[in-house]
Amino acid sequence: MKIGLYFGTFNPIHVGHLIIANHMAEYSDLDQIWMVVTPHNPHKQKNTLLDDYHRLEMVHLATKDYPKIKPTDIEFKLPQPNYTVNTLAHLQEKFPTYEFALIMGEDNLNSLHKWKNYEVILQNHDIFVYPRLNSGVIDEQFINHPKIHRVGAPVIELSSTFIRESIKHGKNVRAVLPENVWAFLDHNFFYRK
Repeated sequence: MKIGLYFGTFNPIHVGHLIIANHMAEYSDLDQIWMVVTPHNPHKQKNTLLDDYHRLEMVHLATKDYPKIKPTDIEFKLPQPNYTVNTLAHLQEKFPTYEFALIMGEDNLNSLHKWKNYEVILQNHDIFVYPRLNSGVIDEQFINHPKIHRVGAPVIELSSTFIRESIKHGKNVRAVLPENVWAFLDHNFFYRK
């Protein structure tokens, strides 16, 4: 089985995440997409995150009607801050018969050369890249790399930061969130201050 790993803080998960995940599930050779809820991205400030399990619950709510998309808390059990190369090694050990690939936006591809042991990742795993409007200049070593696959997914320019800020300022953002995620956020008064 070939699993696409879509990493994110999902703070909160929104329709853009679901569009990308569903596109990868339906229009690539990936059998499943695992939404890897990251407890602490080494490149983001942790104090802006909702509790890990609240974010995991939102991903469960958002993906429950998508049989090929599964939430996972695999990184919750790993030492923090964690790095993708460590998660991949852990998953390969835990699921030796599965093949794991990464899903990332072009903007992340631009910084891949800064990732811990990125060469090991590229040697052992495919990377499926979806387009972004502001992706910048892609490092030449990644342009025609045999492990990097560009996917013609829809371009979604929607950020969780924008959603959090909008909620904080009393704006209605229901249209960009799965209905059950909006209900969860609204019920718990998340992001309001």
